[in-house]
Amino acid sequence: MNKNIIAHMLGAVLVGAVSMNAVAQDNYPTRTIKIIVPLAPGGGTAIALPRIVADKLSERWGRPVIVEYRPGAAGNIGAEAVVRADPDGYTLLASPPPALVINQHLYKLSFDPAALVPVTIIAAVPFVLVAHPKVPVANVQELIAFAKTNPARLNYASAGAGSVPHVAMEWFKVLSGAPILHVPYKGLAPALSDLLTGHVDMMFDNLGNALHRVESGTLKALAVASEKRLPTLPLVPAIAESFPSFVSDTWFAVVAPPKTPRAIAAKLSAAIGETLRMPDVASRIRDFSAVPLGTSPEESQKFLREDAERWRKVILATGIKLE
Repeated sequence: MNKNIIAHMLGAVLVGAVSMNAVAQDNYPTRTIKIIVPLAPGGGTAIALPRIVADKLSERWGRPVIVEYRPGAAGNIGAEAVVRADPDGYTLLASPPPALVINQHLYKLSFDPAALVPVTIIAAVPFVLVAHPKVPVANVQELIAFAKTNPARLNYASAGAGSVPHVAMEWFKVLSGAPILHVPYKGLAPALSDLLTGHVDMMFDNLGNALHRVESGTLKALAVASEKRLPTLPLVPAIAESFPSFVSDTWFAVVAPPKTPRAIAAKLSAAIGETLRMPDVASRIRDFSAVPLGTSPEESQKFLREDAERWRKVILATGIKLE
C-alpha cells in the first residue's frame, strides 16, 4: 500500500480519536463519579467536606457523585487506587496533606503523587494545640518550661506516624527543645478519645473538631498554628508569635489520575468552585471552622508543589524516620 495513503489513514484515525475525546470532555459527566477519600469513615471535618461537595455536584449534574473511603497506609492505599484509575474524570481523590505532600518524604511509594492532576483545593482548616485540663500549663511558654523541667512527664497523641499532627508536633519540639513523647494512634478518632479521657496529654487537632470542646472546657487550647491569632480564639496565642516559621494547617485537595485531560480538570474545578461559593455550602463549611477556597488547577498545582517542599524541609529538620 502507498505510504502516503497509510499516513493519510493514520492521520484520519488520530483526528477522529481527538474529536471523540473532545466530545467526551464536552459531555462530561455522563455517569457516576467516584471520589475516593483515603480515610476511615466517621464524623468530623475531614469526612464532611468531600461529602458536602459530592452532594452538590450530584444535584448540579444529575449524576451520582459517591464518596468511597479507602483508609490505610497513611492515605497511600486510596491515593494509589486513583493513580492507577482511568484518566477519564470518573475516579477522583479528595485528600488531606499526607498522601499528596508528606508521605513522599517518609515512605518508599510505588507511585508519584506529583503525577496526579490537580483540580482544586476545597478548603483549609487551622490547627490548634489542645491539652487535657489536667495538664498544668496554660500556654506554649509554660508548656516548654514544664516539659524541660519534667522531661519524662508529657506525651502527645497523633492520628498516626506521618500524619500532620505528628509531623507538626515534632517540628514544634525541634523549635522549642521541649521533650514530649509521641503516642501514635490509628486515626484521629481514637487519639481524640484518649485525650478527652486524659490517657494522653495533648495533640494538634483541626479547629473544626476542637473548637466546641475548648468552648465547653473539656479541652484547653494552648496555641493555634496559624500565622496570627484566630477570631474564634482571640485570647489564644499563635505559636508563630514565639517561633515565626511555624505554621501548620490541614486542607482537602481534589486531584485526578495522571494524564486526565486538562479540560476535564478545568470543568471539575469550575464546578467545585461555584459550589463552594454557594451561600449554604460556604456556611456549612465555615461551621467546621474551615475556609472555603476553590482554587484553579494551576493555583492548586503551585500550592501542592510549594507545600510538598515546605514539608520536605520540616521532615529533614526533624529527622523523622518511619520504621
